[in-house]
Parts: sequence; C-alpha cells; structure tokens
Amino acid sequence: MLIVKYPRATEPLWHEWDRKAQKCGLRHTVYAVNGDQYTGEWVDNLKHGKGTQVWKRTGAIYSGDWKFGKRDGYGSYSIPDPVTKEYKKVYTGWWKNDQKCGYGVTFYPSSERYEGEWSSGLRNGWGRMYYWDGSIYEGQWLADRPGGQGMLRLPNENRYEGGWKDGKKHGPGKFFYLDKGQLFEGIWVADIPKCGTLIDFGRDEAPAPTQYPIPKV
Repeated sequence: MLIVKYPRATEPLWHEWDRKAQKCGLRHTVYAVNGDQYTGEWVDNLKHGKGTQVWKRTGAIYSGDWKFGKRDGYGSYSIPDPVTKEYKKVYTGWWKNDQKCGYGVTFYPSSERYEGEWSSGLRNGWGRMYYWDGSIYEGQWLADRPGGQGMLRLPNENRYEGGWKDGKKHGPGKFFYLDKGQLFEGIWVADIPKCGTLIDFGRDEAPAPTQYPIPKV
C-alpha cells in the first residue's frame, strides 16, 4: 500500500512564540512587528481593559478602553503636529468596535469642533458644530451631515431654523434676518427658498433696517 506524506504547513516562528506568550493581565510595553507599541491590559492575547497604543507610521496615540483587541469604551485619540511635533487631540469620547460611537468631541483643522453623538464613525444624532468662519450649527445629524431639524447661526447673528437634508436647508423653515429686522418663513429645497412670506421682525432693534417697512397684508 502506497502511503503519501504531505508536508506540514509552516508558519512564522513569531506566531508560535506569540501563542506561548499568552499575554493576559497588565503588561509593560509590547512591540508589534511593524513597530507599533501597546502598554496596558490583555485578555487571551488581545488588548482588553485600559491601555495606550502608539502607531509608528503616523505617530498617533490612543489612550483608553479596549475590548478584545479593539477600541471600545471611553478614550482619546491624538496625532502629532507635522511642524511642532506636539500632540493635538483629535477625538475624545466613546468608541464601539474600533469606531466613534456615542457622545464625543472631535477637533478639526482650522479650529473647527464638533460636540455630539456618533454612530459607526459618523456624526449621527444630536450635535453642535463650530465652523471656522464663526457659524454654529446645532441640531440633528444623519450620515455625517445635518439632517432632520436644526438651527444654523451665522457670524452676523442671522439664523435659520427648520428642516435639513444632506447638509442643506430642506423643508419648512424660518430665516431670521436680524441685521435687517426681517423674517422669511417658507419651504426650502436643497438650500434654495421656493415659496414663503417675508415680514418685518424686530425692525426697531435691527442695526441696519431696510429703508421702508413691509406693509401688512
């Protein structure tokens, strides 16, 4: 009877060494093959509990909660400034399955900031966004854009209150021209007012009212 022997599949030695290590509990800094380093707690060879991860390629740092090898719980993520090399906080808040999820604060370039709810790494739910030009949006978000009901306040204090879709004014809404003392109320479609009424509103307190008041119908 002919017996055929097949060669056993080989694997890198570090796989075997890693199994034998069976990291569990609090450990000192552990270095990955690519140079990444982690200091903190382990369970069954997975990052689990409190720990700090440093990525060698980007220099980014995450410090916070881990669950079975993924960021899960509360933690902060920071990156080094390309010029000063000082660390700048990018996100502080809750994570789930390695993505932003729950309440958190994100700091963008140009001093922009978002405070609010996240889901699967995207802005979802209720939140407030501070833009570089001084505008502030507060309201509902959907798939990383304003969607639902919200208010946008401009640097000159004029504001829009109403519906949003895909980041644009959409549906019933009111635009307060506080600088002129007027109020437009109507229907918007993709940031464009389609129909509505314009009346005087706070004309006596307006810094730059129109020359003639709008007559009442």
